[in-house]
Amino acid sequence: MTQTTPRRLADFAGDWRLDRRIEDALGAPARFEGRASWTPCAEGLLLLETGTLTIEGQGSFAAERRYLWADDLNVCFDDGRFFHQVPARGGDTEHWCDPDRYLVHYDFTGWPRFTTTWQVAGPRKSYRMVSVYTRD
Repeated sequence: MTQTTPRRLADFAGDWRLDRRIEDALGAPARFEGRASWTPCAEGLLLLETGTLTIEGQGSFAAERRYLWADDLNVCFDDGRFFHQVPARGGDTEHWCDPDRYLVHYDFTGWPRFTTTWQVAGPRKSYRMVSVYTRD
C-alpha cells in the first residue's frame, strides 16, 4: 500500500463533487450524484451530502445526509452518536450496528480526490457502496 500524508480535519473543509455507486445484492443498483460540503460547526466540521439518488427501475429522488466530523477524525451521526473514526493515512475501519456490520476503506492516495468503499452485511443488507469525492 502506498504511504500517504496523514489527513487532518482542515483538509476536508470546503466543497467537493460526490459520485456514489451502490451495488445491492438484494436489490436494484443505485447511483448518487451530488455535493459534499464540510463547513465549520461547534463539533468541528458538519458534512452535508446533497444530491440525487437514482435507483434502477424506481426513479430518482432528492437525498441528503449529515455527519459531524471532529478534530480527531471521529465521525458521528448528526444526532451525536458515534459512527466511526477515519484512518488519517487511509485504510480500514468499521461500524457495528446490531445486527449489521459496516466495513469501510478510505483511500487518500489520489488526494485531493479520495474514495470510500463500504461493504455492508446483515440479515437484510448486502451491498457495496463506492463514493468518489473530488475537490472543486
